[in-house]
Amino acid sequence: MGRLFVVELEGKIYSCKHCRTHLALVEDIVSKSFHCRHGKAYLFNKVVNVSVGEKEERLMMTGLHTVADIFCVGCGSIVGWKYETAYEKSQKYKEGKSVLERYKVSGPDGSNYWVSHEAHVGGSDADDA
Repeated sequence: MGRLFVVELEGKIYSCKHCRTHLALVEDIVSKSFHCRHGKAYLFNKVVNVSVGEKEERLMMTGLHTVADIFCVGCGSIVGWKYETAYEKSQKYKEGKSVLERYKVSGPDGSNYWVSHEAHVGGSDADDA
């Protein structure tokens, strides 16, 4: 296996809750109103230190999308997904952006998001998109 190069971010950072690898900056958040089966999720313009899985079609709350799961390069944990294609015209803004699931990452202040019993159980996507 080759050497792992990890990008170190500066500023207010979201990181993997398992290994603390840096994933994204607060300033790159597009929306905090996304939801996944475990609760809150945030849409980011840019994430780092992730590998991208296989593309697949998923029917989400806002329509059909081609997405790929994203994994932390530090520990291999799934941390969210990347939007490859949005088929609805109103959802095109998501293309190329990534979602980090809040319960899988630590916040800038080191806080973790815990799953509540009220967490949405349906498909992953934004409420207000």
